[in-house]
Amino acid sequence: MIMAKSYIRADEHGVLRIGATRVSLDSVVYAFQQGHAPETIQDQYPALSLEEVYGAIAFYLSNRGEVEDYLRRQEQRWEEFRQKSEESHSPVMQRLRKLKLESSRG
Repeated sequence: MIMAKSYIRADEHGVLRIGATRVSLDSVVYAFQQGHAPETIQDQYPALSLEEVYGAIAFYLSNRGEVEDYLRRQEQRWEEFRQKSEESHSPVMQRLRKLKLESSRG
């Protein structure tokens, strides 16, 4: 009996991952959208088999609307995280900002 495989899973944070790896669906979709061939994508992410790359692309193509919505939500989450990091007044962030400012003055 032939069993259907599932190539995509959601991790504990709701991030879509490929197979048992930590590679996100986002990574493969963005590479595919940029015109990279599945073999090139697999070279970029050696944790993935070529089958998993094709499976992720097939998942994206068959669920394009939902995946595009998911990608927009992920981008929004990262933007919120970036803004919170910039607003952070932790000693580490203050030191990093100071170093960045000093290096830009050259």
